[in-house]
Amino acid sequence: MGKYFGTDGFRGEANKNLTFEHAVQIGRFLGWYYGANMGKKAKVVIGKDTRRSSYMFEYALCTGLMASGADAYIMHVTTTPSVAYITRIDDFDCGIMISASHNPFYDNGIKLLNSKGEKMEEETLLKVEDYIDGKLEIPVAEREQIGRTVDYVAGRNRYIGYLISMSKYSFKGVKVGLDVANGAAWQIAKGVFDALGAKTYVMNDNPDGFNINTDCGSTHISHLQKFVVEKGLDIGFAYDGDADRCLAVDEKGNLITGDHIIYIYGCYMKERGKLLNNKVVATVMSNFGFFKALEKVGIECDKTKVGDKYVYENMVNTGNRIGGEESGHIIFSKYATTGDGILTSLKVMEVMLAKEKPLSELAAPMVMYPQVLKNVRVASKPAAKNDPDVQAEVEKVTEALGDTGRILLRESGTEPVIRVMVEAGTNEECEKYVDQVIDVIRAKGHIVS
Repeated sequence: MGKYFGTDGFRGEANKNLTFEHAVQIGRFLGWYYGANMGKKAKVVIGKDTRRSSYMFEYALCTGLMASGADAYIMHVTTTPSVAYITRIDDFDCGIMISASHNPFYDNGIKLLNSKGEKMEEETLLKVEDYIDGKLEIPVAEREQIGRTVDYVAGRNRYIGYLISMSKYSFKGVKVGLDVANGAAWQIAKGVFDALGAKTYVMNDNPDGFNINTDCGSTHISHLQKFVVEKGLDIGFAYDGDADRCLAVDEKGNLITGDHIIYIYGCYMKERGKLLNNKVVATVMSNFGFFKALEKVGIECDKTKVGDKYVYENMVNTGNRIGGEESGHIIFSKYATTGDGILTSLKVMEVMLAKEKPLSELAAPMVMYPQVLKNVRVASKPAAKNDPDVQAEVEKVTEALGDTGRILLRESGTEPVIRVMVEAGTNEECEKYVDQVIDVIRAKGHIVS
């Protein structure tokens, strides 16, 4: 990770950590790098979520792009996966999504995508950072070389058509609940489900610039759980602010995590001979019950570091077709280059309708293990994690758990924090073993207040 760009873009509180000047500079660099630097006029497509600050960043990016001679195509309020899709399909030099995903409204982010709709290469991001830090100069465009903006809502409509084409079945007679988180999916998701024949019930679809993710969406799933039960719905789906995540709720109101979704669709692919390499991809944070359920059905799993970026890298390198995170970032590599919440919900519907089973029955074989995760602030993450006494205690817990659970010790990617996670048969066991390891970290003097 660089100075400004992490695994999911340049993110921070609007006009505090991420300013409109940063957005102008990013636009200036991209407009030049993909344009005059390559002897042509650059074409860049931009989408945004419903945060108030997204409008400011949209105009700032456009200003920078045009000043460097690029044409900026504006998709307006739309989802991250839609920008990825249109960047790839309509031959743009790069794509930009303005969103802080599941964060509160006062945060925002700028996600950069390459011409394939994938997260931009680290090499290019470092060049953007050098320009922001004043380490290089680039010329401004003049006269007829100055760029323009183009209204490109047609791109969003094309993406909606693509989603509708993904379904193999009519949804007629199925009652579906959608929590669109007052975010980017609010103008897209209902239209897709309605077009496929579902009886669609929507909540949190009145964005005002300040209520995105506020007590709603995939990070506050309890409201959808209650909604599904009260309305007698067959299924519910919840998205985050930019709709690259999806969690589900079965007809009984039970939470269906990203792990459940990978398991359900992985089994469905295996049954049809479509699961290439007989593998799915997940991160090390997936639940132990997920791994045990895969073992029972004879499906292997590649484990990556936390972050959908690493999941996608594995899929590109191996040809694996489905992967994701427990939080709901699910990637279907045959159809998308990023997590796509609405596409994920369509794929869950496909399995339900193909197998003529309720979601609760499809998810039943995967039993979630109790989990306890505690964070401890430390003076040095590597020193704390690699301390011989700490490692010895982790090994001791591993032996005690055997094949009935697991312990994971990992460094936070953004904070001076070590995360200690245990999954076992009971919450009491989890608490005991987590505290044992933290006690050793404390005794060795690694913890800071």
